[in-house]
Amino acid sequence: MENTLIEKQLKAAADLNRIKLLACMKNGEVCVCDFVDVLGISQPAVSQHLRKLKEAGIITERKVGTRKHYRLVEEQTPLMKGILEQIQPLNGCNCSTDCSHVGGTDNE
Repeated sequence: MENTLIEKQLKAAADLNRIKLLACMKNGEVCVCDFVDVLGISQPAVSQHLRKLKEAGIITERKVGTRKHYRLVEEQTPLMKGILEQIQPLNGCNCSTDCSHVGGTDNE
């Protein structure tokens, strides 16, 4: 594993809000709208945290309508496997609203 990847992953995992995001994703894929509710911070702030996790190769995203859904990458580095094993899953991270209709779109 390259030192730059180790550095990116350690920096990405060294923030309490990003740890909470990872805890949410331990239960599966999560819509960006749910992260805003769980963390209690603005959507742009959540997006910045998600960007850092994505750049570190820890999470991936897929677009559903106008919303993005995030999940843990299946093949984690040994470093991230160890870190993720220590993070307890966080409940209450499932879509409480119909995300496919938020923002006036009917895409699913």
